[in-house]
Amino acid sequence: MEAMMEALVREMELRQQYLQGQEVDTVYFGGGTPSLLPERLLDKLLETINLLFPGKKSEITLEVNPDDLHPSALLAWKSLGIDRLSLGVQSFQDQILKRYHRAHTSEQAKKAIILSRKAGFEKFSIDLIYGYPHQDHSLWKEDVSIAFELDPGHLSAYALTIEPKTAFGSWTKKGKFLPASEEFIAQQYEYLQERCDQAGYLSYEISNFSIPTQMALHNSNYWKGIPYLGVGPSAHSFDGKSRGHNPASNSLYLRALQANKLPFQEEALSSQEHINEAIMIGLRTIWGVDTEALAKKFDVDILHEKKVSLQKLAALEMIEIKGKSLTLTRKGKLLADSIAAELFLDAYDTSATQP
Repeated sequence: MEAMMEALVREMELRQQYLQGQEVDTVYFGGGTPSLLPERLLDKLLETINLLFPGKKSEITLEVNPDDLHPSALLAWKSLGIDRLSLGVQSFQDQILKRYHRAHTSEQAKKAIILSRKAGFEKFSIDLIYGYPHQDHSLWKEDVSIAFELDPGHLSAYALTIEPKTAFGSWTKKGKFLPASEEFIAQQYEYLQERCDQAGYLSYEISNFSIPTQMALHNSNYWKGIPYLGVGPSAHSFDGKSRGHNPASNSLYLRALQANKLPFQEEALSSQEHINEAIMIGLRTIWGVDTEALAKKFDVDILHEKKVSLQKLAALEMIEIKGKSLTLTRKGKLLADSIAAELFLDAYDTSATQP
């Protein structure tokens, strides 16, 4: 752990100019189990961040597991300036938690917010997973009901995905697990949308819902295309022009930093890739795709280039066109990826983009 901490600090020192002097106003400790870091190491990381990357930190988030929430740890995190907790609840059902190989119980998940509030925390997010196969939607409805009883202010909900090299992938291949149908998963997402409406939670990104004052500032910056710096194994970064990532291997990461070398692999983005990424990310949010901003930056008129597709999608009530902005309807959110793909630009000639 000490070697990794030294490497993280060294990487920040070597990449101090990556954001070109831009003030850093949000910090997010995520990936793995950052809540297991001793207080002194979290303190060292925050001290290094504040020293190398100036700016008033308006939000400092720590990802935590419900079973890590001990009163002493909560008070320590609070004293360090951490003001937002992202709780990896996943479900309030013990039978599902066991299938997810989660260490916490449903009771610990329910107490997570209560304990955190007692320690003085006011901003939270609860992560939930929907789409677990069952004979009906009763388990999911109970999860959602419990979440709103706790009223965290922010919910992140993701569909259960079956990856090949995971336990679920192996079980599915062997016929020991039958994934839910797309229709079943869509119904659970629609139910969540309805309950969020009733509770006054805004769907400001496809997988994120909050009361208006509790939107995740850090994640919102990412969705708005604001540059960010990621530090550590597997971390991704974006400087406004290109992006890149560190290797997932801890040993490769450590070896590079111990030799005072950056393990960062840069990926230059073409104008087309920038545009398509802006379409993909923008459509997921309440702010939508700002076609006027894209036109100014890349000299391409999406409304003209994709006129036929947009007319079709609007007629199907999948997308709304308000002035120069494109946003998905509730119906369209169920098909966000395919809609984005339909609006992606192939290689284009900017001289021919104007009507």
